[in-house]
Amino acid sequence: MPDTTIELEFGAEKDAAIVGRIRAALAALDGYEAVDVEVDAGVVTLSGSAVDEAAVLRLEQIVRRIDGVVAVNDRVAASTDLAERLAPIRGRFVNRLWQTVSYLPLLTVAVVVFILVYLLGAAIGRITSVWRSLAPNAFIASIYAQLVRLVFAILGIVAALDILGATALLGSILGAAGIIGLAIGFAVRDTVENFIASVMLSIRQPFSPFDTIGIDGDVGKVVRLTSRATILISPEGNLVRVPNATVFKSRLVNFSRNPERRFSFSLDVDPGAELAGLRDALQAKLAALPFVLSEPAPLVWLQEDAGDRVRLGFAGWIDLRQTNWDLSRGEAIRILRAEVAARNATVPPPLSRVITVDPGRDAEAAQHLAATSDLDEATLPELSNREERDLERLVEAERQEPQTHDLLATEAPKE
Repeated sequence: MPDTTIELEFGAEKDAAIVGRIRAALAALDGYEAVDVEVDAGVVTLSGSAVDEAAVLRLEQIVRRIDGVVAVNDRVAASTDLAERLAPIRGRFVNRLWQTVSYLPLLTVAVVVFILVYLLGAAIGRITSVWRSLAPNAFIASIYAQLVRLVFAILGIVAALDILGATALLGSILGAAGIIGLAIGFAVRDTVENFIASVMLSIRQPFSPFDTIGIDGDVGKVVRLTSRATILISPEGNLVRVPNATVFKSRLVNFSRNPERRFSFSLDVDPGAELAGLRDALQAKLAALPFVLSEPAPLVWLQEDAGDRVRLGFAGWIDLRQTNWDLSRGEAIRILRAEVAARNATVPPPLSRVITVDPGRDAEAAQHLAATSDLDEATLPELSNREERDLERLVEAERQEPQTHDLLATEAPKE
């Protein structure tokens, strides 16, 4: 019997010690003021209420860490009393408010440092003479200036976070910015592609203002290159905007870079004619045209033998600064076709065709053809390139309009 009494007394003392440790732990924590603790043989019974559900869930974990606890019988529920639920929130709000107030001097210093660093970068970015000397054109110079401002802004953020002791936050900010930038990049992919193409075109300069170019089926004179599109005026006087991404990726033809341009056409002649002599005569006739350049020399060749006719090919060069391409080609066709007829080398009519012969009329026709093929300049129409000058006036008028900056620079190297 004595031994049993001593063991019971020792068990009661141990339970009382556990109760003391639990109550001391809960007293040091907020939200457990209404919790009752009972211990019997190491089994802890908790009753009452805690401030919220999170506190109820943490309670059992706290009690199990106490030495000597065998099991936990948790009967604690979350409190529904409004004042009791709001008291911890009010306390946390007041604590954070005082922390913010005490943090204001340091925060002010950090903000001032950021502003100073950013303003320094903005001042450096405004030194246009430096960036113009480093960049091939004004557009690239503005990009350099923007990059300098961005770098100084990031340096200002890093310096401010370092003052606040929150440099670890910079990694999170940059990571979030990267994800947001990736999402925005997919959303505005075409815009970004056009901008990059604008940068490349402004560096390479494949054309200049007033150049006549062809892009993916569109032909016109260049008005300007903007950060999004290349502006053309078509021969019909229409304003055409071609996205720079299309310009950069498409086959581009510049008709103005070399003012000399070749026209070509073909005519059918009688296969029974003396072809070598006829070819040489027609080539001499083509070379004698006043608007055809002597160098590169014009050319006439036997292009195809179709049996009942022989096709001759013709090619001649003109100076686009002086002569209209369409008019000169049409006039060359008229004169050489008349020369073929004057030499009785036209293709004979089909066998099924019925014709009447009038010697007097045929003689008049031959005289008319001979006169038609005359190269007297008085008989030639006006072949000057008036259309080119008219388009240039339209381009000049359009360039005078207040628009975005032209990314084409006359002093930049041309591709």
